[in-house]
Amino acid sequence: MLVRQRGFSLAEVLVALAIGSMLLLSTARFLPALQGAVLRQTQSLALEDELWQRVIAVTKHLQRAGYCRGACSGQPLVLGREGRCVLVQWDANGNGRWDPASSAAAEQIGFRLQNTALETLRGATSCEGKGWERLTEPASILVQDFQIDRYQHPGFAPEFTVTLTAVLTRYPGQPATVRHSVTGYNL
Repeated sequence: MLVRQRGFSLAEVLVALAIGSMLLLSTARFLPALQGAVLRQTQSLALEDELWQRVIAVTKHLQRAGYCRGACSGQPLVLGREGRCVLVQWDANGNGRWDPASSAAAEQIGFRLQNTALETLRGATSCEGKGWERLTEPASILVQDFQIDRYQHPGFAPEFTVTLTAVLTRYPGQPATVRHSVTGYNL
């Protein structure tokens, strides 16, 4: 008994190979673009996360501003440089006074925008001067704007809104902005 075997002809195999090759080539061209887009999105999310961390740190200090377990004297919060610098103080050790900036336990801190970087200084008494430390690294992140706005509502504690805008040095065309508001209950 004769059994006929059937399979693919040479023409069918060649057509299948041609279609498969075209699909593989189109995928090979699409994959690098997809990887680039994923990389940019990941870096954008990392930038936004970095900005949120910095804004939360600043707003925590704004919430603490003015706390005193006794009779403290002086300004608990000073906004300078049209809202691009803030100096706050609070009674961190609970001794009933704001320890001066010259002491080892200085209870003042400042934040400012300087040369595309967000900077901080423990014991700050002015928005000027030296000794400020960078919170952001200009080699990777360029801070375009740091702004603190104070809103006073009659009968309520003041509200502060902190805005931070920055771009990645690799992709300067896509800035990220974060904005967070807190209430200064001790002011």
